[in-house]
Formats: sequence, C-alpha cells, structure tokens
Amino acid sequence: MEKHSFLSQLVPPGLRRGDTLPTIRRLWRDWVRPHRSALGVVLVLIAVIAGATAFYPILIKEAYDAFTARNAHAIMLAPLFVIAITSIKGFALLGQTVLTNRVISRIEADMQTALYAHLIDADLAQLGRESPATLTQRFTTDFAYIKEALTRLFTVLLRDGATVIALVGAMLWIDPTLTLVAGLIAPFVALPVARLGKKLRRVATSTQEEIGAMANLVSESLAGAKVAKVFAMEGYLKGRAGQAFETVRDLKMKAANARGRLDPLLEIGGGVAVAAVLVLIGWRIVEGQSTVGEFTGFVTALLMAAQPVRSIGNLNAIVQEAMAALRRYYDILDLKPTIVNNRNAPALNLTKGELSFQQVSFHYRDDVIALDDINITLPAGKMTALVGRSGSGKSTLMALVPRLYDVTGGAVKIDDQDLREVSLASLRDHVAVVSQDVVLFDDTIRANIGFGRPDASQADIEAAAKAAAAHDFIIALPEGYETRVGDRGSRLSGGERQRVSLARAILKDAPILLLDEATSALDVEAERMVQEALDRLTQGRTTLVIAHRLSTVRRADLILVMDQGRIVEKGSHDDLVAGNGIYARLQRLQLTDDIDPVEKI
Repeated sequence: MEKHSFLSQLVPPGLRRGDTLPTIRRLWRDWVRPHRSALGVVLVLIAVIAGATAFYPILIKEAYDAFTARNAHAIMLAPLFVIAITSIKGFALLGQTVLTNRVISRIEADMQTALYAHLIDADLAQLGRESPATLTQRFTTDFAYIKEALTRLFTVLLRDGATVIALVGAMLWIDPTLTLVAGLIAPFVALPVARLGKKLRRVATSTQEEIGAMANLVSESLAGAKVAKVFAMEGYLKGRAGQAFETVRDLKMKAANARGRLDPLLEIGGGVAVAAVLVLIGWRIVEGQSTVGEFTGFVTALLMAAQPVRSIGNLNAIVQEAMAALRRYYDILDLKPTIVNNRNAPALNLTKGELSFQQVSFHYRDDVIALDDINITLPAGKMTALVGRSGSGKSTLMALVPRLYDVTGGAVKIDDQDLREVSLASLRDHVAVVSQDVVLFDDTIRANIGFGRPDASQADIEAAAKAAAAHDFIIALPEGYETRVGDRGSRLSGGERQRVSLARAILKDAPILLLDEATSALDVEAERMVQEALDRLTQGRTTLVIAHRLSTVRRADLILVMDQGRIVEKGSHDDLVAGNGIYARLQRLQLTDDIDPVEKI
C-alpha cells in the first residue's frame, strides 16, 4: 500500500473525496517532491511566521496585564518585543514568498515542458482528437488554475494552516475552555463548504471544456475571415462566437456565485464563534475568573485566526477548480503513443530502398476502412505515382511509410525490414516529405530550410534553395535568408512556401522521397524549374508521388490507381490508357475540362 505523503495529513477533510487526494499525491510525487530541499526551507520559514503570529496575542495579554499592574519595566520592553516579532515575521514572509514563487514557477515550466514533449511525441490520431486551439488552451487557462492552486496550497494550506495551529496553541495557553467553545462551531461550517467545493469542481470542468471550444472557434473564425467576408457571413460568425461567449459567461457566473457563498458562510460562522466567546468570557470576568488581559489576548488570537481560517475554507473551492484542470492534464499525459520503438530496435539497414506493402489494411475508426488488402512492391530507385479520386486512400498509404500511422493489418517493409521493427529515428532519417499542405514555422527562411538538417552550412542551404527555384525570391527579400516567414509562413505566397518546403526536402537528401502534390501551388515557370530539380533529385531514389499533373504522372515508372482503399489498376501510363479503365477515364475527363495549358490528371 502506498504510504501517505505529509500532504495527505494536511489536506482538509473536504478535499479528501473522489480522486482529489490521489491526484494531489501524484502532483506531489511527479513535480513537487524534486524540490523538497527548497520546500524544507519554506517549511522552516512558515514555522517562524506561524510562531511569530501566535506570539502577538500572548504579547497583547501580557501587555494588558502589565498595564493593569502598572509594571513599568514590562511596559518599556513591550515595544521592543513588537519590533522584534514584526521584523522576524516580515523577513520570513519575504523569504517564503520569493522561494515559493521560484518553486511554483519551476514546477509550472516543468509540467508545461512535459506536456508539450508528450504532444509532440503523440500519435497523429491522438492529436487529431482535439483542435490545436483547444490543446493550446491547456497551456494557458488550465495552468492558470493549477498555478493558483499550487500557490494557495503553499501559502494557505501550509502557511495559514500552521498559523491557525499556532494561534490555537496560543488560545489553549490563554484559556482552554474558551478554545473548546470556539472549536465547536467549526463542524457546522465545514460540511457546506465541502458541498460547495464539489459543485465548483463540476462547474470548473464544464467551464474549461467550453473555454477550449471557444478558443477553437475564435481561431477557426479568424483563420476563415477571408471566406466569411467574401460570402458576407460575418453575422453568422458573430452569432456563433456570441453563443460561445455567453455559455462561458453563464458557467463563470455559476462558479462565482458558488464561491460568493463561502465568505458569508465563513463570516457568519466566525461571528457566532466570537459571540459565544464574548458571552462566556464576559461572564467569567464579572465573576473574577478571568482578566482583561486574557480577554483581550484570546479575542485577538480568535480574530487573527479568522482570516487564515477563511482562506482555508476558500481553498477547497480553488483546489476543486484546479483538480478539473489537473485531471485534464493527466488525461493527456496518460495517453501513451502507440507508434513507438520496440525495445532495442535496430537501425534501418537500407540497401536497395525497395518499399513493399504486404496485405496492408488500415482504418481510422472501426467502421471506416481507409486501406483494404494492399499488396504491392515499389521498385527501388524508381518513381511510383498514386492516382485516384479524393478519399481513395492515396495520402493514407503514403503516411504509412514514415509511420505517421501504423497498419491495422499486414506490414510495410523496406528491403524486407518491417518498419515496426526498426527504430523510428533511423526510418525517418531515410525519408523526406513534401506535402501540398506546407508546414513552415515562424522562424527564418534559413531555419525552415535547415529543419531536416540542423548541421547544414549556409552554402548547403543556398544550394538546396537554388535547386528548388527559391533562391532568387529569397535574396530579393529585405533580410534574405534571415527573413522570418510569419505564422505558418503567412508572409510568403503559396508558391514561395511550397518552394521553401521543397528546398527542405532537397537539403535532407533522403533516399526515399514522398511527394504529395509537391508542385501544386506553383505557376508554370516555377513548376518547370522545380520539376527539373525534382528530376535530378529523384534519380536513383525510391519515390512515391501523389500527383494530378499528367506531366508528372507520365514520368513515373509505375502508376497505381486507387479506389475505395484498394489498388484497382497498375502499370505504365501507356498500358493504363490502353486498358481503358479508371485511369483512362480520369485522363479523358481532365483533358476535356482543363483549360489550363498544363495537362493534369
């Protein structure tokens, strides 16, 4: 059985419900415990703060008793004790605050780094379950809840908790009977506080999910602003956004109203406790059983304990909100990628570069078959073209080569080596991809081209750019290769982005090339230059290309025609045209309908 950490002894009973305490223990084990040395110093400072605070009511009691007895020596020493105690507490507070903030900011950064690394390593299928905006929101809104809870756990649960314990000790020292009377009120306040905490957690979970959806909607709407304006649909987008904002507002109001009930509840409870003490101690003073100093010291301790007790009462609500965010965090972190290296997987030993698909099947969901019984061997060092209607499985088949997805059945092999049995790093070192969906990062052109080869020299980068017909437009930019491309390459045209992406693949110089509409965004002149570069690049390399342009398809050594996830035709261009099947029909349709001088298929 797992031993309880010291946190489990300090968490209020209202928090020991459901998975709250196990989640806190996991947070402690994974992220907080490595900083236990710093936390030890924090605990010492907290003890100093609590002790100094508890000394206040005792000092006040002694001072009042000294005033009553007209003890001049004690009266002269009282100010010095006040200065000493406040100075000690002030410096301890400063040290505790600085050190706590340092630890929490480190924990937050470590958790964000781990989450980002996990998302980068996650399967594409897993990443596709949530939008990028929703995932990004995990790093902002969710961590705001978590950071707030961590701060409160250190300052409220530990510091205020220790302060309350020290003040209760002072109250017991002054008058144990009065302390017992004041403590009888606590259970009547704790139960409704715990109930409000449970409600807040449910509301917080819904709120965080809706905020993620709202972030996705805003991102999607802004990205599609051009289309919205052309179709005069601004009102539609505003309506959708307004509904989302209103939903989040309603949830936030529910949370605020629930939190708003805590302070009155705690205030009333504190008032009842003070009233009970006043009645009892007033009677005892009248009977001569207590002094004014004891009355003043005890009431001071009780009032001083009110604020930290209120903070501890509010802590339940804050922690429950953070638990929803923390649960979402661990839900992602616990989702293990399926595309991983086998233990001690050897590096890919590429000899010829022969790529084969053996009885390959694949489906994204159980009810949707993307590929069905693919059996084909692609000739090493040759170009194979994939042709077919949209949704026929071309891109899915290509994505299996670098193991962006793993086959559901069968095997994909390179030189008779199952791709699942070799290391991912070595496999992807041998593969270069140019896609029609160009991905550029908000960095310099030089960095984007060198993405696949971080050690590449400037001369290598420029040579790749020249081969991709990109060098001329790059040097014409004000900062040349040091020009930042903007978010997703927004500062470049579609053709310029495509050529930068192609230069990246050329620089990698991989023996297996995957070209998915690599020239789709180029004009005729740029395509001619890039095609010449591709002709040189593909010589002696195993190339799998998805293309519609007839000029590209004709150059292929093997053409595969796909339909509904199966290979329905294969052969050379001339053979397929003579066969008068799907390929021939697609060719006739596009030659008939295409008014562009560049032939397409």
